[in-house]
Amino acid sequence: MIKDLTKTKILAVEDSQVDFFLVKKYLENYVNSSNLINAKTFKEAEELLAIHNSEIEVILLDLSLPDKQREDLIAGILSISENIPVIVITGSVEASFAIHSLSMGVSDYLLKEELNATTLYKSILYNIERNNFILDLKISEQKYSDLFHLSPQPMWVYDLETLHFLDVNQAAITHYGYSYNEFIQMTIRDIRPEEELAILEAVIEEIKKTGQNYQQKVFKHVKKNGELIYSEIIGNIIEFNGKKAEIILANDITIRMEHMKAIEAQNKKFKEIAWIQSHVVRAPLARIMGIVDLILDENTTPEEKLGFIPHIQNSALELDQIIKDIVTKTKNIS
Repeated sequence: MIKDLTKTKILAVEDSQVDFFLVKKYLENYVNSSNLINAKTFKEAEELLAIHNSEIEVILLDLSLPDKQREDLIAGILSISENIPVIVITGSVEASFAIHSLSMGVSDYLLKEELNATTLYKSILYNIERNNFILDLKISEQKYSDLFHLSPQPMWVYDLETLHFLDVNQAAITHYGYSYNEFIQMTIRDIRPEEELAILEAVIEEIKKTGQNYQQKVFKHVKKNGELIYSEIIGNIIEFNGKKAEIILANDITIRMEHMKAIEAQNKKFKEIAWIQSHVVRAPLARIMGIVDLILDENTTPEEKLGFIPHIQNSALELDQIIKDIVTKTKNIS
């Protein structure tokens, strides 16, 4: 926590010099006097904020100025102060309205009758720290929003109880063909083919049962036009607007899956060819080799040798047909 406010620039919007002197006195041990600036009217405050907006860290606001009061004054200051916290300092007669001012967007209110150095210091310190935290949170939320909505990959958030889509990014809208409003009326069941619903329900139950925070699986999805695709899903459990949800990144791997299936089919055909080469080709080739050995045998008569010729011819024709079948299968693979 910041304890040193010496470099903190504070704008006191106060037309009473007595009250401004008291504020200055209360803060003399915490803030350099040169960093405490005073605006006596709304117009002066507007001019000072135009010059020092990026430097001022907190605004102390009286509710009654010569040129603007109460709700109009608060609304005017809030409209020009951007993210600077505004602390209302008012008299006791304004206490009920000061409470109402919190709903308008002011950060805190203090009663002049109860004001002292400690309460003023603590209020300034607390509201600067709280404002820094809120700004960091907004930056974090904006980073999430940018990562989500600007992602080139389809992403969505769905309710783990109802399975309804809670948010979808533009990439999902473009890829799946549904509008944002259509998605928000749907559940994640609506982008699954009928035969995969049981698988989906089993996965959801497993997530609920185990509290599994991260998952990566492949599912079949259906686009609005009826096209069936394979999506690799990466999911993480989060809390979204108070609901237990899961954020999903979907990667369309249909082309990859089709390529893998083609490779598997090719491998199957290659195995068939290899089996033919090692088994089917072997039979006629073995017969030919056996007949050749007999022909070369000195004990084989010329008449017997002539009788082997038809067997060689038949085996050669069989072998030729097998080779043709292999060539045909090879062409079909390519």
